[in-house]
Amino acid sequence: MALSCALRLLHRHPRPSSALLSSLSGWDHSALKEKLAANWKEKEKVREGGSLPGSSWEERLANAVTPLWRLSYQEQLQVKYESQRKILQMLTSRLEELGVDVQKPGGLCCPLRPVVPSCYEEFIRCSPLDSCLLFHEGGHWRELVVRTTSRGHTMAIVTFHPQELGQEELATQKALLKEFFTCGPGAVCALTSLYFQESTMTRCSHEQSPFQLLHGEPHIFEEILGLKFRISPDAFFQVNTGGAEVLYQAVRELGQAGGDTVLLDICCGTGTIGLSLAHQVSKIIGIEVVEKAVEDARWNAAFNGISNCEFHSGKAEAVLPQLLSSWEDSQPLVAVVNPSRAGLHYRVVRAIRNCKSIRRLLYISCKPEGEAMRNFLELCCPPNPGKKLAGEPFAPMLAMPFDMFPHTLHCELVLLFTR
Repeated sequence: MALSCALRLLHRHPRPSSALLSSLSGWDHSALKEKLAANWKEKEKVREGGSLPGSSWEERLANAVTPLWRLSYQEQLQVKYESQRKILQMLTSRLEELGVDVQKPGGLCCPLRPVVPSCYEEFIRCSPLDSCLLFHEGGHWRELVVRTTSRGHTMAIVTFHPQELGQEELATQKALLKEFFTCGPGAVCALTSLYFQESTMTRCSHEQSPFQLLHGEPHIFEEILGLKFRISPDAFFQVNTGGAEVLYQAVRELGQAGGDTVLLDICCGTGTIGLSLAHQVSKIIGIEVVEKAVEDARWNAAFNGISNCEFHSGKAEAVLPQLLSSWEDSQPLVAVVNPSRAGLHYRVVRAIRNCKSIRRLLYISCKPEGEAMRNFLELCCPPNPGKKLAGEPFAPMLAMPFDMFPHTLHCELVLLFTR
Protein backbone atom coordinates (compact mmCIF):
# COMPACT_ATOMS: atom_id res chain seq x y z
CA MET A 1 0.00 0.00 0.00
CA ALA A 2 1.68 3.16 -1.20
CA LEU A 3 -0.42 5.41 1.02
CA SER A 4 -2.94 4.97 3.75
CA CYS A 5 -4.26 7.83 5.84
CA ALA A 6 -7.02 8.31 8.38
CA LEU A 7 -8.37 11.84 8.14
CA ARG A 8 -10.19 12.89 11.31
CA LEU A 9 -13.10 15.14 10.41
CA LEU A 10 -12.82 18.57 11.96
CA HIS A 11 -15.50 20.84 13.37
CA ARG A 12 -16.32 24.03 11.51
CA HIS A 13 -13.37 25.65 13.33
CA PRO A 14 -10.62 23.00 13.37
CA ARG A 15 -8.45 22.38 16.42
CA PRO A 16 -5.18 20.46 16.81
CA SER A 17 -5.46 16.70 16.52
CA SER A 18 -5.64 15.21 20.01
CA ALA A 19 -4.44 11.93 18.51
CA LEU A 20 -1.31 13.66 17.26
CA LEU A 21 -0.66 15.39 20.57
CA SER A 22 -1.25 12.26 22.66
CA SER A 23 1.02 10.21 20.42
CA LEU A 24 3.79 12.74 20.98
CA SER A 25 3.31 13.29 24.68
CA GLY A 26 4.93 10.05 25.75
CA TRP A 27 8.20 10.67 23.94
CA ASP A 28 11.41 12.38 25.02
CA HIS A 29 11.20 15.47 22.86
CA SER A 30 14.44 17.14 23.93
CA ALA A 31 16.28 16.54 20.65
CA LEU A 32 13.25 17.47 18.59
CA LYS A 33 12.70 20.59 20.69
CA GLU A 34 16.23 21.76 19.95
CA LYS A 35 15.73 21.26 16.23
CA LEU A 36 12.43 23.13 16.22
CA ALA A 37 13.38 25.89 18.65
CA ALA A 38 15.10 27.95 15.97
CA ASN A 39 11.92 27.91 13.91
CA TRP A 40 9.50 29.03 16.61
CA LYS A 41 10.40 32.72 16.59
CA GLU A 42 9.98 33.07 12.85
CA LYS A 43 6.87 30.91 12.70
CA GLU A 44 5.18 32.82 15.50
CA LYS A 45 5.43 36.01 13.46
CA VAL A 46 3.17 34.46 10.84
CA ARG A 47 -0.43 35.30 11.51
CA GLU A 48 -1.90 31.98 10.49
CA GLY A 49 0.45 29.91 12.60
CA GLY A 50 1.44 32.12 15.48
CA SER A 51 1.49 30.65 18.98
CA LEU A 52 -0.54 32.32 21.65
CA PRO A 53 1.26 33.43 24.82
CA GLY A 54 1.48 30.57 27.29
CA SER A 55 0.59 27.88 24.78
CA SER A 56 2.03 24.45 25.49
CA TRP A 57 4.92 22.89 23.63
CA GLU A 58 2.50 20.38 22.08
CA GLU A 59 0.33 23.24 20.79
CA ARG A 60 3.36 24.95 19.31
CA LEU A 61 4.33 21.69 17.65
CA ALA A 62 0.81 21.43 16.23
CA ASN A 63 1.26 24.97 14.90
CA ALA A 64 4.44 23.86 13.15
CA VAL A 65 2.87 20.72 11.71
CA THR A 66 -0.54 22.19 10.79
CA PRO A 67 0.03 25.96 10.95
CA LEU A 68 -3.35 26.96 9.49
CA TRP A 69 -5.51 25.13 12.00
CA ARG A 70 -6.79 28.35 13.63
CA LEU A 71 -8.28 29.65 10.37
CA SER A 72 -11.60 28.84 8.76
CA TYR A 73 -11.30 26.75 5.61
CA GLN A 74 -12.00 29.70 3.32
CA GLU A 75 -9.26 31.69 5.06
CA GLN A 76 -6.91 28.73 4.64
CA LEU A 77 -7.60 28.67 0.90
CA GLN A 78 -6.95 32.42 0.70
CA VAL A 79 -3.61 32.06 2.49
CA LYS A 80 -2.61 29.31 0.08
CA TYR A 81 -3.71 31.40 -2.89
CA GLU A 82 -1.64 34.39 -1.76
CA SER A 83 1.35 32.12 -1.25
CA GLN A 84 1.09 30.85 -4.81
CA ARG A 85 0.63 34.39 -6.08
CA LYS A 86 3.91 35.42 -4.43
CA ILE A 87 5.65 32.50 -6.12
CA LEU A 88 4.38 33.63 -9.52
CA GLN A 89 5.36 37.23 -8.75
CA MET A 90 8.88 36.02 -8.00
CA LEU A 91 8.97 34.05 -11.24
CA THR A 92 7.69 37.07 -13.15
CA SER A 93 10.38 39.29 -11.61
CA ARG A 94 13.15 36.80 -12.36
CA LEU A 95 12.03 36.46 -15.98
CA GLU A 96 11.95 40.25 -16.40
CA GLU A 97 15.51 40.44 -15.07
CA LEU A 98 16.43 38.13 -17.93
CA GLY A 99 14.80 40.49 -20.41
CA VAL A 100 11.71 38.36 -20.99
CA ASP A 101 8.49 40.38 -21.36
CA VAL A 102 5.92 38.29 -19.51
CA GLN A 103 3.66 40.87 -17.83
CA LYS A 104 0.02 39.86 -17.98
CA PRO A 105 -3.09 41.45 -16.43
CA GLY A 106 -2.66 41.29 -12.69
CA GLY A 107 1.11 41.61 -12.84
CA LEU A 108 1.76 37.87 -13.16
CA CYS A 109 3.47 35.91 -15.90
CA CYS A 110 0.39 33.73 -16.35
CA PRO A 111 -3.15 33.54 -14.98
CA LEU A 112 -3.54 32.12 -11.48
CA ARG A 113 -6.72 30.20 -10.82
CA PRO A 114 -8.29 29.77 -7.37
CA VAL A 115 -7.05 26.91 -5.21
CA VAL A 116 -8.97 23.72 -5.88
CA PRO A 117 -10.43 22.79 -2.46
CA SER A 118 -10.08 19.39 -0.78
CA CYS A 119 -12.85 17.23 -2.34
CA TYR A 120 -14.17 15.53 0.83
CA GLU A 121 -13.72 18.70 2.90
CA GLU A 122 -16.07 20.41 0.45
CA PHE A 123 -18.64 17.64 0.79
CA ILE A 124 -18.60 17.77 4.61
CA ARG A 125 -18.92 21.55 4.73
CA CYS A 126 -21.86 21.50 2.33
CA SER A 127 -23.63 18.70 4.21
CA PRO A 128 -26.51 19.73 6.51
CA LEU A 129 -25.21 17.07 8.95
CA ASP A 130 -22.44 17.93 11.42
CA SER A 131 -19.20 16.07 11.90
CA CYS A 132 -18.92 13.72 14.88
CA LEU A 133 -15.91 13.86 17.18
CA LEU A 134 -17.55 12.98 20.50
CA PHE A 135 -20.47 10.58 20.21
CA HIS A 136 -22.48 12.15 23.04
CA GLU A 137 -22.28 15.58 21.39
CA GLY A 138 -24.06 14.30 18.28
CA GLY A 139 -22.98 14.70 14.68
CA HIS A 140 -22.59 12.09 11.98
CA TRP A 141 -19.52 12.34 9.72
CA ARG A 142 -16.70 10.65 11.61
CA GLU A 143 -13.75 9.52 9.53
CA LEU A 144 -12.40 9.04 6.03
CA VAL A 145 -9.76 6.38 5.42
CA VAL A 146 -8.01 6.39 2.05
CA ARG A 147 -5.98 3.39 0.88
CA THR A 148 -3.99 3.54 -2.35
CA THR A 149 -1.74 1.00 -4.02
CA SER A 150 1.20 1.07 -6.39
CA ARG A 151 -1.14 -0.40 -9.02
CA GLY A 152 -3.09 2.88 -9.05
CA HIS A 153 -6.06 1.64 -7.03
CA THR A 154 -7.77 3.89 -4.47
CA MET A 155 -10.24 2.79 -1.81
CA ALA A 156 -12.12 5.34 0.31
CA ILE A 157 -13.95 4.24 3.46
CA VAL A 158 -16.38 6.70 5.04
CA THR A 159 -17.35 6.07 8.67
CA PHE A 160 -20.70 7.55 9.71
CA HIS A 161 -22.50 7.67 13.07
CA PRO A 162 -26.21 7.19 12.35
CA GLN A 163 -27.35 8.69 15.70
CA GLU A 164 -31.19 8.77 15.37
CA LEU A 165 -31.42 8.81 11.56
CA GLY A 166 -33.87 6.40 9.93
CA GLN A 167 -33.13 4.13 6.99
CA GLU A 168 -34.60 6.57 4.46
CA GLU A 169 -32.38 9.41 5.68
CA LEU A 170 -29.35 7.09 5.67
CA ALA A 171 -30.11 6.06 2.11
CA THR A 172 -30.26 9.72 1.11
CA GLN A 173 -26.83 10.44 2.59
CA LYS A 174 -25.30 7.40 0.89
CA ALA A 175 -26.79 8.46 -2.44
CA LEU A 176 -25.39 12.00 -2.04
CA LEU A 177 -21.97 10.62 -1.13
CA LYS A 178 -21.93 8.33 -4.15
CA GLU A 179 -23.04 11.16 -6.44
CA PHE A 180 -20.31 13.44 -5.09
CA PHE A 181 -17.54 10.91 -5.82
CA THR A 182 -18.89 9.71 -9.18
CA CYS A 183 -20.45 12.81 -10.78
CA GLY A 184 -19.44 15.72 -8.57
CA PRO A 185 -16.13 17.35 -7.55
CA GLY A 186 -14.98 14.11 -5.90
CA ALA A 187 -14.89 12.35 -9.28
CA VAL A 188 -11.36 13.70 -9.71
CA CYS A 189 -10.30 11.06 -7.13
CA ALA A 190 -11.19 8.28 -9.61
CA LEU A 191 -12.00 5.88 -6.76
CA THR A 192 -11.66 2.16 -7.34
CA SER A 193 -13.86 1.46 -4.31
CA LEU A 194 -16.14 3.62 -2.17
CA TYR A 195 -17.29 2.08 1.10
CA PHE A 196 -19.68 3.34 3.77
CA GLN A 197 -19.90 2.02 7.34
CA GLU A 198 -22.46 2.95 9.98
CA SER A 199 -20.51 2.84 13.24
CA THR A 200 -21.60 3.66 16.77
CA MET A 201 -18.22 2.68 18.25
CA THR A 202 -14.67 3.89 17.84
CA ARG A 203 -14.02 0.96 15.53
CA CYS A 204 -16.39 -1.71 14.22
CA SER A 205 -15.50 -4.89 12.39
CA HIS A 206 -17.36 -5.95 9.26
CA GLU A 207 -19.23 -8.51 11.36
CA GLN A 208 -20.37 -5.84 13.83
CA SER A 209 -21.33 -3.31 11.17
CA PRO A 210 -20.91 -4.32 7.50
CA PHE A 211 -18.86 -2.22 5.12
CA GLN A 212 -21.34 -1.20 2.41
CA LEU A 213 -19.95 -0.88 -1.12
CA LEU A 214 -21.48 2.25 -2.66
CA HIS A 215 -19.41 2.34 -5.82
CA GLY A 216 -16.72 0.42 -7.69
CA GLU A 217 -14.93 -2.85 -6.98
CA PRO A 218 -15.11 -4.75 -3.68
CA HIS A 219 -11.31 -5.05 -3.42
CA ILE A 220 -8.10 -3.29 -4.35
CA PHE A 221 -4.88 -5.13 -5.18
CA GLU A 222 -1.22 -4.71 -4.33
CA GLU A 223 1.99 -6.51 -5.24
CA ILE A 224 4.78 -7.33 -2.78
CA LEU A 225 7.86 -9.46 -3.54
CA GLY A 226 6.33 -10.71 -6.76
CA LEU A 227 3.05 -11.81 -5.14
CA LYS A 228 -0.37 -10.29 -5.73
CA PHE A 229 -2.56 -9.51 -2.71
CA ARG A 230 -6.27 -8.77 -2.49
CA ILE A 231 -7.28 -6.21 0.15
CA SER A 232 -10.70 -5.80 1.77
CA PRO A 233 -11.72 -2.61 3.60
CA ASP A 234 -11.43 -4.28 7.02
CA ALA A 235 -8.10 -6.03 6.39
CA PHE A 236 -4.77 -4.90 7.80
CA PHE A 237 -2.11 -4.26 5.18
CA GLN A 238 1.21 -2.46 5.66
CA VAL A 239 0.81 1.15 4.54
CA ASN A 240 4.32 1.50 3.09
CA THR A 241 4.70 -1.06 0.31
CA GLY A 242 8.38 -0.45 -0.40
CA GLY A 243 9.18 -0.54 3.30
CA ALA A 244 7.09 -3.69 3.74
CA GLU A 245 9.15 -5.52 1.13
CA VAL A 246 12.37 -4.68 2.97
CA LEU A 247 10.81 -5.67 6.30
CA TYR A 248 9.54 -9.03 4.99
CA GLN A 249 12.92 -9.82 3.46
CA ALA A 250 14.49 -9.19 6.87
CA VAL A 251 11.92 -11.46 8.51
CA ARG A 252 12.80 -14.14 5.97
CA GLU A 253 16.50 -13.89 6.82
CA LEU A 254 16.09 -13.66 10.60
CA GLY A 255 13.59 -16.53 10.72
CA GLN A 256 16.16 -18.99 9.33
CA ALA A 257 13.30 -21.38 8.60
CA GLY A 258 14.34 -24.48 6.68
CA GLY A 259 12.40 -26.86 4.48
CA ASP A 260 11.20 -28.95 7.44
CA THR A 261 9.97 -25.94 9.42
CA VAL A 262 6.38 -24.87 10.01
CA LEU A 263 5.89 -21.10 10.17
CA LEU A 264 3.28 -19.78 12.58
CA ASP A 265 2.02 -16.44 11.25
CA ILE A 266 0.08 -15.00 14.20
CA CYS A 267 -2.09 -11.93 13.49
CA CYS A 268 -1.44 -12.63 9.81
CA GLY A 269 -3.81 -10.11 8.21
CA THR A 270 -4.09 -10.90 4.49
CA GLY A 271 -1.25 -13.42 4.75
CA THR A 272 1.55 -11.24 3.42
CA ILE A 273 4.37 -12.42 5.70
CA GLY A 274 3.55 -16.11 5.58
CA LEU A 275 2.95 -16.23 1.85
CA SER A 276 6.20 -14.39 1.15
CA LEU A 277 8.06 -17.15 3.06
CA ALA A 278 5.96 -20.10 1.86
CA HIS A 279 8.48 -21.32 -0.71
CA GLN A 280 11.19 -21.98 1.89
CA VAL A 281 9.18 -23.78 4.62
CA SER A 282 7.14 -26.95 4.73
CA LYS A 283 3.92 -25.29 5.87
CA ILE A 284 2.34 -21.96 6.80
CA ILE A 285 -0.27 -21.69 9.56
CA GLY A 286 -1.89 -18.27 9.76
CA ILE A 287 -4.23 -16.96 12.47
CA GLU A 288 -6.28 -13.77 12.10
CA VAL A 289 -9.29 -12.36 13.96
CA VAL A 290 -10.71 -10.40 10.99
CA GLU A 291 -12.74 -12.86 8.96
CA LYS A 292 -12.59 -10.84 5.73
CA ALA A 293 -8.80 -10.70 5.98
CA VAL A 294 -8.72 -14.50 6.27
CA GLU A 295 -10.85 -14.73 3.14
CA ASP A 296 -8.33 -12.44 1.42
CA ALA A 297 -5.42 -14.58 2.66
CA ARG A 298 -6.98 -17.75 1.27
CA TRP A 299 -7.68 -16.03 -2.04
CA ASN A 300 -4.13 -14.68 -2.15
CA ALA A 301 -2.68 -18.13 -1.57
CA ALA A 302 -4.81 -19.69 -4.31
CA PHE A 303 -4.19 -16.89 -6.81
CA ASN A 304 -0.42 -17.08 -6.29
CA GLY A 305 -0.41 -20.88 -6.57
CA ILE A 306 0.65 -21.46 -2.96
CA SER A 307 -0.78 -24.66 -1.51
CA ASN A 308 1.28 -25.34 1.65
CA CYS A 309 -0.73 -23.02 3.88
CA GLU A 310 -3.81 -22.88 6.04
CA PHE A 311 -5.49 -19.86 7.60
CA HIS A 312 -7.65 -19.91 10.73
CA SER A 313 -10.23 -17.26 11.56
CA GLY A 314 -10.63 -16.35 15.20
CA LYS A 315 -8.96 -14.76 18.19
CA ALA A 316 -5.36 -15.91 18.56
CA GLU A 317 -5.87 -16.57 22.27
CA ALA A 318 -8.56 -19.12 21.40
CA VAL A 319 -7.04 -20.67 18.27
CA LEU A 320 -3.31 -20.89 19.08
CA PRO A 321 -3.42 -22.83 22.39
CA GLN A 322 -5.65 -25.41 20.77
CA LEU A 323 -3.29 -25.76 17.79
CA LEU A 324 -0.20 -26.12 19.95
CA SER A 325 -1.70 -28.42 22.58
CA SER A 326 -1.38 -31.40 20.25
CA TRP A 327 1.82 -30.33 18.49
CA GLU A 328 4.51 -32.96 18.04
CA ASP A 329 7.83 -31.76 19.40
CA SER A 330 9.72 -33.35 16.52
CA GLN A 331 8.44 -30.77 14.01
CA PRO A 332 10.27 -27.41 14.42
CA LEU A 333 8.27 -24.20 14.59
CA VAL A 334 9.21 -20.60 13.88
CA ALA A 335 6.69 -18.03 15.09
CA VAL A 336 6.11 -14.56 13.63
CA VAL A 337 3.73 -12.24 15.47
CA ASN A 338 2.54 -8.89 14.18
CA PRO A 339 -0.15 -7.71 16.60
CA SER A 340 -1.95 -4.40 16.86
CA ARG A 341 -0.80 -1.75 19.33
CA ALA A 342 -2.70 -3.64 22.03
CA GLY A 343 -0.06 -6.38 21.85
CA LEU A 344 -0.63 -10.11 22.29
CA HIS A 345 -3.17 -11.57 24.69
CA TYR A 346 -1.53 -13.21 27.69
CA ARG A 347 -2.82 -16.66 26.63
CA VAL A 348 -1.02 -16.26 23.30
CA VAL A 349 2.26 -15.43 25.02
CA ARG A 350 1.79 -18.36 27.39
CA ALA A 351 1.09 -20.79 24.54
CA ILE A 352 4.24 -19.66 22.69
CA ARG A 353 6.38 -19.75 25.83
CA ASN A 354 5.22 -23.25 26.81
CA CYS A 355 5.62 -24.80 23.34
CA LYS A 356 9.05 -26.47 23.30
CA SER A 357 9.11 -26.64 19.49
CA ILE A 358 9.25 -22.87 19.13
CA ARG A 359 12.92 -21.97 19.42
CA ARG A 360 12.80 -18.82 17.32
CA LEU A 361 10.31 -15.96 17.54
CA LEU A 362 10.04 -12.73 15.55
CA TYR A 363 7.93 -10.00 17.16
CA ILE A 364 6.95 -7.08 14.90
CA SER A 365 5.62 -4.03 16.71
CA CYS A 366 4.68 -0.50 15.68
CA LYS A 367 4.56 0.56 19.35
CA PRO A 368 7.16 -1.44 21.29
CA GLU A 369 7.06 0.99 24.21
CA GLY A 370 3.39 0.16 24.80
CA GLU A 371 1.68 -3.15 25.57
CA ALA A 372 4.28 -5.02 23.51
CA MET A 373 6.76 -4.32 26.31
CA ARG A 374 4.62 -6.41 28.64
CA ASN A 375 4.78 -9.26 26.10
CA PHE A 376 8.58 -8.99 25.89
CA LEU A 377 8.89 -9.33 29.65
CA GLU A 378 6.54 -12.32 29.76
CA LEU A 379 8.52 -14.05 27.03
CA CYS A 380 11.88 -13.49 28.71
CA CYS A 381 11.19 -13.70 32.45
CA PRO A 382 12.27 -16.73 34.54
CA PRO A 383 9.73 -19.57 34.76
CA ASN A 384 6.74 -18.49 36.82
CA PRO A 385 4.40 -21.30 37.95
CA GLY A 386 1.92 -18.76 39.29
CA LYS A 387 1.45 -17.32 35.80
CA LYS A 388 1.76 -20.77 34.20
CA LEU A 389 4.90 -19.70 32.36
CA ALA A 390 6.70 -23.02 32.68
CA GLY A 391 8.64 -23.05 29.43
CA GLU A 392 12.25 -22.05 28.95
CA PRO A 393 12.51 -18.25 28.65
CA PHE A 394 13.38 -16.56 25.38
CA ALA A 395 16.27 -14.14 25.05
CA PRO A 396 16.30 -11.06 22.80
CA MET A 397 19.04 -11.47 20.20
CA LEU A 398 18.59 -8.63 17.71
CA ALA A 399 16.44 -5.53 17.22
CA MET A 400 15.92 -3.99 13.78
CA PRO A 401 13.87 -0.79 13.48
CA PHE A 402 12.33 0.07 10.11
CA ASP A 403 11.23 3.59 9.20
CA MET A 404 7.81 2.72 7.84
CA PHE A 405 6.43 6.14 8.79
CA PRO A 406 8.73 8.91 7.50
CA HIS A 407 8.27 12.40 9.00
CA THR A 408 6.86 10.90 12.23
CA LEU A 409 8.50 9.72 15.44
CA HIS A 410 7.38 6.12 14.90
CA CYS A 411 9.24 3.03 13.66
CA GLU A 412 8.28 -0.57 13.03
CA LEU A 413 10.53 -2.66 15.29
CA VAL A 414 11.43 -6.29 14.56
CA LEU A 415 12.73 -8.12 17.63
CA LEU A 416 14.33 -11.55 17.28
CA PHE A 417 13.98 -13.85 20.30
CA THR A 418 15.62 -17.28 20.57
CA ARG A 419 16.06 -19.97 23.19
